[in-house]
Amino acid sequence: MLKKSLYIDILVLMLAPVTVQAQQPSVYQVKRMSFNSGLFSEISPVMVRDGIVFCSDRRTSGVKDRKSFEGRRLYTIFITQRKDTSDWQKPEEIKSERSFLFNNGPLCFSPDGKTAYFTSEVETGKVTKKKNFINHSGIFIADLSGKELVNLRPFPYNNLLYEVGHPSVSNDGRFLFFASDMPGGQGGSDLYYCEWLNGQWGAPVNLGSKVNSSASENYPFMHPSGRLYFSSNRPGGKGRMDVYYIMLTLGSWDTPSLVPEPINSPSDDFAFVADENLQTGYFSSNRGRSDDIYQFASTIIRKSSCDTLIENNYCYEFLEENAVKWDTLPFRYEWKFGDGGRGIGSTVEHCYPGPGQYLVQLDVVNLITKEVMYNEKTYNLLITDVEQPYISSPEQGVVGQRMRLSADSTNLPGWNIDRYYWNFGDETIAIGKEVDKTYIRPGTYNIQMIVSTVAEPGGVVREACICKNIIIIR
Repeated sequence: MLKKSLYIDILVLMLAPVTVQAQQPSVYQVKRMSFNSGLFSEISPVMVRDGIVFCSDRRTSGVKDRKSFEGRRLYTIFITQRKDTSDWQKPEEIKSERSFLFNNGPLCFSPDGKTAYFTSEVETGKVTKKKNFINHSGIFIADLSGKELVNLRPFPYNNLLYEVGHPSVSNDGRFLFFASDMPGGQGGSDLYYCEWLNGQWGAPVNLGSKVNSSASENYPFMHPSGRLYFSSNRPGGKGRMDVYYIMLTLGSWDTPSLVPEPINSPSDDFAFVADENLQTGYFSSNRGRSDDIYQFASTIIRKSSCDTLIENNYCYEFLEENAVKWDTLPFRYEWKFGDGGRGIGSTVEHCYPGPGQYLVQLDVVNLITKEVMYNEKTYNLLITDVEQPYISSPEQGVVGQRMRLSADSTNLPGWNIDRYYWNFGDETIAIGKEVDKTYIRPGTYNIQMIVSTVAEPGGVVREACICKNIIIIR
């Protein structure tokens, strides 16, 4: 425990309490994008510079409708670019030699934006025109030239007997994630990856039972943070198809987590993508009349810098400086600390129970004459807590274990505090003086607590932020 040396001056710092329940505000705000057609479907957004690439089965002509041989509407790739901060330009088609007879998309781009990976039908021959023929999807690779996909070549693991699609290339270009119902999976369709080795994509690897389930997993999106987002219709979600994410920790996948509402809903929610900071992004949902693209924006507040929590320290070292100079003289030094505690010695340590004003007295006994010099020295010791917001919490927790955190020991004299806002460092937040928190993954998390006051005269709101690290173990 830290100690303070005391000649005449004295200092202090801070401790901890408990918790109960927190109000969990909505983490995201969601809005439907203006470029949706309304009557037709728009799915699978891809974020590109100043724009969004997506797939739609909308009409591209008032005269001619695009349908497959068996009458299904065909998806085509479009791009829309920002008109201003709140509106978008009319979408333009990104064409390829497959645009007129086959589906194009979902898709993704290589990290440099020059190569597209998109889903389309595998078989292109006369057999596709037969009434009972069932075509399967595969992945195709193409170069992006303006608003056209050229130099098309098939992914080496396409197959006429099963589906391969929904590609997503990792931020470093090393891994290609995709969905497939190839034999040997966990359920309807599973997520796989291939690694780029020696100038080609290696053999598909199933992501395993931690990621895949007996239901169907589709629409993978590997975020630069290392989170893998995907959609699944497994039991336990908010609706029929929901967005989940999972992290690779120490070489193994953690348990998938549902992305919070309102991104997930009782409807189908899928094809999630996000920017590098996970502050904004897009997803598809049929919560309206058709499949549409929605934008989400994080409402989470996180300060770029916060004061580090200073622990209050009520322990002091008391020193009689004359005794140090003349340590051969036969005296005994008896201390009364003002809180009922006593100590003997020229140098003593004492810990107080908390803040307060304490009268410290020193009696000196001459061991030869037995004379007692009462109150040879006295100090009025004022102990105060550090003026700061304060986080009371364990220093360490366990995955899955509920912890309580409290701001009860916050010491901000004169502040009429209106709100206690907690950012737990894992994209979850809470509001309240006392909150509960359960972490689902091990790691070191930097907790921020932001306190703000009721508006003062002139509309001024005072705000302070404190942070503290907490270690979560398995």
